[in-house]
Formats: sequence, C-alpha cells, structure tokens
Amino acid sequence: MSTDYIIRKGIDIKLLGDAEKTIVDLNAKRFAIKPTDFVGCFPKMLVKEGDEVKVGTPLFYDKYREEVKFTAPVSGKVTSLVRGAKRKLLEIIIESDGKGESVKFGNKSIDSLNRDEIINTMLESGLWPMIKQRPFSVIANSKQTPKSIFVNGFSSVPLAPDYDLLVEGFEKEFQAGLDVLSKLTEGKVHLNVSAKKTSSKVLLNAKNVQINKFSGPHPAGNTSVHINRVDPINKGESIWYTHPQEVISIGNLFLNGKLDFKRVFAFTGSEVNNPKYYRSYVGACITNMTSGNIKGENNRFISGNVLSGEKIYKEGFIGFYDYQATVIPEGNYHEFFGWILPGLKKFSISGTFMSKLFKNRKYRLDTNLHGGHRAMVMTGQYEKVFPFDIYPMQLLKAILVDDIDLMEQLGIYEIDEEDFALCEVIDTSKTEMQKIVREGLNMMYKEMS
Repeated sequence: MSTDYIIRKGIDIKLLGDAEKTIVDLNAKRFAIKPTDFVGCFPKMLVKEGDEVKVGTPLFYDKYREEVKFTAPVSGKVTSLVRGAKRKLLEIIIESDGKGESVKFGNKSIDSLNRDEIINTMLESGLWPMIKQRPFSVIANSKQTPKSIFVNGFSSVPLAPDYDLLVEGFEKEFQAGLDVLSKLTEGKVHLNVSAKKTSSKVLLNAKNVQINKFSGPHPAGNTSVHINRVDPINKGESIWYTHPQEVISIGNLFLNGKLDFKRVFAFTGSEVNNPKYYRSYVGACITNMTSGNIKGENNRFISGNVLSGEKIYKEGFIGFYDYQATVIPEGNYHEFFGWILPGLKKFSISGTFMSKLFKNRKYRLDTNLHGGHRAMVMTGQYEKVFPFDIYPMQLLKAILVDDIDLMEQLGIYEIDEEDFALCEVIDTSKTEMQKIVREGLNMMYKEMS
C-alpha cells in the first residue's frame, strides 16, 4: 500500500552534466572523516598520526555524548590530522592498504534482538551517525524514541543521483536494514520514493514499511517536505531519518557481523568531461574522479549538490552524508551591465530574461551572484518555491534577532537549512539564508539541550 503526495510549490533547475548511468570503481587510496560534517559534535580523538586502523576502528567520539563513536571506513594508516583555526579538527585522513580488514561485531539474528541491543551495536560500530533526527538535523539521540523514522529514497536537487542505481543488487541488505529500523520506533518506518522516477524493485517491493510516493518540482525530494506532508513534527517530538545507502550499511552489519562503508557516488556538473557513477567508500578522495576529466582550470568543486553542498578542493574528500560531487565554473568575474542583456543563457524564474521562453533548456551556471548584498525586502517570491505553511522571511528575521519564542512560533522545528536553498537562489538581496537558518537551529539545539 502506498500514498501519493503532490508538491506544487518549487522549481527544477536543469543543469548540464548529468551522470551517465554506469558504475566504475574509483580505486581511491585516501579517505577522510570530517568532524565538521556532524553538527553539534565536539570530537575527542582516539587515534594519532601513524596509527594503523581497521574498518570499524574508533577514530573519535563526541565529547558531550561519549557513546557516539565515529569509526574508520577503510583499513590502513592514519596519515594526517588536518586542523584549522584555533586547532579545530577538520579532517582525519586515512591511507588505505586495500585489505579491507574489519573489526568483527558478530552475526546477529535481527528477530532475536531488542531495541537496546540494536542501538548498542550501532553505537559501538560507528554506524549510529548515519541516523539523524528532526528537529535540528543532528545525529539522533539514542536515549529517545522517535514517533517515526523516514528513509528518503530519492532526491530532486539539480543533477541528483539516481537512487535506483545506488541500491541495485542490495535487496537483501536493504530489507534487513529496514527491519532493524522498524525496531527503533513504536511508529511507522516511512520509505519515500518518486512517483515518476523510482522504478527499482529494491525500493518499491520493500516490506515492513509505509511507502509514500511524491511528485512535483524540487524540493519534493527534501526530507522536511516528506515529514511535513506525512507525519508533521510538533514541539517535544522527534523524527529520525536516513537514506538507502546507510540502510544497506546497517543491514550489512547485522547480516554479516562486520562493517561495510561502501558507497556509490555520482560525479556530475557541466565542467566534467565524462560524468558517471563511481564505487568507493565513505569519505573518498575525488582525485581519481577529476584527473584528466575536468574542463578548464577555474572551477568550483563541491561535495554534494550545487544548492547546499560544501566547497572542497580538487584533491578534497566527499562528505559523510553526500552521494554526489559536482563541478561548475567559478563566477569570480564582473559582468558589465549584465541586467540589460537579453540573457538567453541565464537561468531565471521570472520573465526578466529571454531564457524563460526555453523551458527545457539545460544551463551551464557558475557561482557568480550577479549583484551585491543589499537589504532584505518583501517580494513575495520566496513563497512561490517554499512548500511549507511558514513565512520564510519572518523566520529569517526572528533568527537574526535571536528571538527564540518567535522562531518556535514561525515553525523552525519543521525545517532544515537545505529547505531555504531555492529561496537563496531567487533572492534579490543575495542573503546567505542557509547559513542563517543553520545558526538558528544551532541556537535552538543549544537552548533545548
């Protein structure tokens, strides 16, 4: 049984550089776990440079939640601990030995395990960070029981990876992972798929879940949209969420007794000569993706998608929660009288440019803001791409003035920073909305902790 939901507000940004649906081995040698990927985590190191590690060896734990451990995705040697300003830990880099030796956690029958045993195994193995919670979009609190769990089975971001391809061949592991998740909540496990694009039997034939089908423009694939439509969250409640490749890792742990951080990544973007899918492990270095495969020199490398991804270097690493790397041109140039030109190759949701006449055109967009920062003004444009019953500008202003009560009233518990990405794209004020929303969520999380 499935339920259909139609999202009417939003917009699809069509870009050049979709990944060809073939998977090749990346053969990466270097991998990194980045503590900055884990919101609210204060790492306490358990390894040092030169230490040998196996898959599943603890690298660090959270200072304020010591039970939450972060483990090595590959076996090899810790070659570098990269620190930034004020000695903030940015990356733990591991040189893989290619052996894949793993810490053993023992085969376990899922049916015989209770909730506490499952949670303890996941905490010990380092898989717990794969489950996040709303509100706040942080690693789930293992001491709470969520009202439900969401598995996001598709993405609607520009150049989104095909989740059907990501789960192909892992039906047994995926189902086992879902069975594990069903023991962590007294409510339902919701598997959300695309009504038009999802065709994988691994997803559509899943058991022990409620399958929900979504259609419509981006952000139809955002977890916040799914929660808002299926099981809205209220103050004092929590909902946990994850994604199919993480579910497969969870299933693998309980079926085989060892960790498998294997991932399939989409390498996309207009500046990639041969965009395709690569098979590797969590935190893979993108060097083998980019070598001889990039157009020009002046490019932006992104872990994730163009709307909410993180800027990385050409030799950087894919983030813990990302299944995509993107390369687009840098926009570090000045455009003289750009607003007066017909704009045949410029993206716009208004009728300002003639490109509006070509609805199916794919664009080669860069990072140029096409204007400077200015005061936030009421335009009514945000509400056209924001499918929540929330006033986005008023919420942003409440965050800026640190008004916690007003933030609650305006619905901050329902959203994540990625939900403001489209508002940021069409914003005439060039405001860093996602950064503001993250600061607001951090403020609320600190207040409630």
